Amino acid sequence: MGCGIMIEMAVSAYELDLPTLDLVGIERAQELAAIAVARRQHWLARTPLGFLITSHDDAVAILRERRFHSALSLLPQLQGLEPDNFLEERRRSILSMEGEEHTRLRRLVAPAFTPSSVDRLRPFMREVMDGLVDAVADRGRCEFVSDICEGYPIPIICELLGAPKGDWKRFSDWATDIFRIFNQNLASDMPLIERAGQELETYVRQMVDDRRQHPEDDLLSALIAIEESGDRLSTDELVMLAEAILMAGTDTTRNQLACCAALFADKPAQWAELVAHPELAPRAVEESMRYLGAVRGTARFASEDIEYRGVLFPAGTLVAVSLAGANRDPQDFDEPDVFDVTRQASVQQMTFGSGVHHCLGAALARAELQEALVVLARRMPELAVDGPIEWKPPTFGIWGPARLPVRFAPA
Repeated sequence: MGCGIMIEMAVSAYELDLPTLDLVGIERAQELAAIAVARRQHWLARTPLGFLITSHDDAVAILRERRFHSALSLLPQLQGLEPDNFLEERRRSILSMEGEEHTRLRRLVAPAFTPSSVDRLRPFMREVMDGLVDAVADRGRCEFVSDICEGYPIPIICELLGAPKGDWKRFSDWATDIFRIFNQNLASDMPLIERAGQELETYVRQMVDDRRQHPEDDLLSALIAIEESGDRLSTDELVMLAEAILMAGTDTTRNQLACCAALFADKPAQWAELVAHPELAPRAVEESMRYLGAVRGTARFASEDIEYRGVLFPAGTLVAVSLAGANRDPQDFDEPDVFDVTRQASVQQMTFGSGVHHCLGAALARAELQEALVVLARRMPELAVDGPIEWKPPTFGIWGPARLPVRFAPA
């Protein structure tokens, strides 16, 4: 006879009786509804490629578990492409690297992205947004995506890095093409992605050479000057970081601002609340990102056998995290399907992610969106939709309106 102590063994995720979800290509409302149904059955759901986390708290826990690695490096093989030199270089990005190498880089560059460090750019953010509104103010209507969103983050990223105004358009084009990597069409988009990456690398290497000889008051010069216990960033690392900043700080902000505008144009009472109380802008940004985030999900894979909540995830298991679904979890958000700019949530919205891959530029993005909303509330107090909104395909990794016609009181 044994001693009577029972040891509960972890059950493989593959052996569980789980709800099944296939969210590829379905519209956001259908996606959220399907996740809500699945969540009532289990915190985990089965998908064609692996599993999906359905709850907010479990999403946070999985993203904070360092043994779950970013699946960004798996994008090519998930789309049936053989890795080549260009794709291998993308795997070296801070956005996808893991372990001590990732920790070292985050530690070195994090001081450049604190809220206080980005606050110095707020006057420039307001200047850029005012200039974009000036161009359409007399018309009383505009196509918000192309007239406002497309031109907003690039000048700020260029100002941050120290790139001159004459090169803003080049940076915008590079960002657009490099971000095609998330559009699930790598086979046809790869030539554009490769060309943009190579042109950006050549440009940034020249910038690094120039700043080493002639430092200026910009992020690139600050990164070059960083030294901790004799540890410094190499030229290759500086080039990689500049590309990551462009990637992470451009298309996301463009799309999130468009999502914010689409929300407010459709909910005039909430826009009136912000117009009357612009100090609500920080809460409005968080609520907009919770309710309609441009980044709808992320993915991890088990780097080894991992046990969590009595469930075993064998090495190599792909685990997706629905950030959009986590942001609507009724266990953490009261009335999660209600959009309310006065909301004071007890937990943070998940659109910036969590854990070691939490968005490094979150403070910058928050500042950009806050300043944009304050200017827009002042300049477009009667914002309203002026025609059908065209949304990007649901397969896009960074998602939002493709076209957003709006009207407002002309200047």
